[in-house]
Amino acid sequence: MLVEPQEAQTKTASGIYLPDSADEKPQKGKVLAVGANEVTEHGAIRKAPVKSGDIVIYKKWGGNEVKIDNKEYLFVKFEDILAIEKYL
Repeated sequence: MLVEPQEAQTKTASGIYLPDSADEKPQKGKVLAVGANEVTEHGAIRKAPVKSGDIVIYKKWGGNEVKIDNKEYLFVKFEDILAIEKYL
């Protein structure tokens, strides 16, 4: 799936500033495009757990970076998704 990374939050809703080390992991982004299915390493077909527009939290090193029109995006595997924001 193609994900647009979101900027790390530097201040909480209550006004507490977060140190730079606090935004290291996990990463968060908006899903822009999703393939229909994914084939696992064992050959099984897994349905996409997300849809375009979902906000996901994914592993720090889980995606492959790509630059399109000077904007950075990530290709992230379904298995690297830690959470979908609507379920938090």
